[in-house]
Amino acid sequence: SEMCIRDRVMIDQLEVRDADEHNLLVLDGQGWFGKDLQKLWFKAEVERKDSETEEAELQALYSQASAPFWDVQVGVRQDFQPTPSRTWAVIGLQGLAPYFFEIDTALFIGESGRTALRLEAEYELLFTQRLILTPEVEVNFYGQNDADLGVGSGLSDIETGLRLRYEIRREFAPYIGVNWNKSFSNTADFARSAGEKTDDVQWVIGVRAWF
Repeated sequence: SEMCIRDRVMIDQLEVRDADEHNLLVLDGQGWFGKDLQKLWFKAEVERKDSETEEAELQALYSQASAPFWDVQVGVRQDFQPTPSRTWAVIGLQGLAPYFFEIDTALFIGESGRTALRLEAEYELLFTQRLILTPEVEVNFYGQNDADLGVGSGLSDIETGLRLRYEIRREFAPYIGVNWNKSFSNTADFARSAGEKTDDVQWVIGVRAWF
């Protein structure tokens, strides 16, 4: 019911990626607690390479149901890594689009006039009740250059993935897959200047879980 307080933690990705003779450890998860129409939502992304944390982001959001299967979310995002750290206000929309596409999109407003837009989409293709293929895509745009972080204005980067999981139980599913990311325009120029690649294909192995 509306008055019932519930909670859930979802580990969408806990995986190792094989990238350029380095192993990346990636955690992408979210959790919430609250009532059917109002929730407090947390989202976290962490990426470690060679035991060093390269990326760490945490969002804390108030989530209000706006339509069946859709939530409007407002709150704050803190980027701890890479440095210098950045703080953003968040206005987002998360839900289930027609044909069962899971959508998570957010506008970020930061200090010194910084703005960013992130679009994420995911789809689940069931081969059997336990064997599920998940294509997903994330696209990031920025309103201005942030040379300290190697981020350029306009379309910054696209990351796509294809993961095949086997649900041992509904709450626990190991998977294998492939991940591809590519940077564009000014972000790609910053990467080249730093001697980094502008696109990368990675094999992944991991687990998805919720409780």
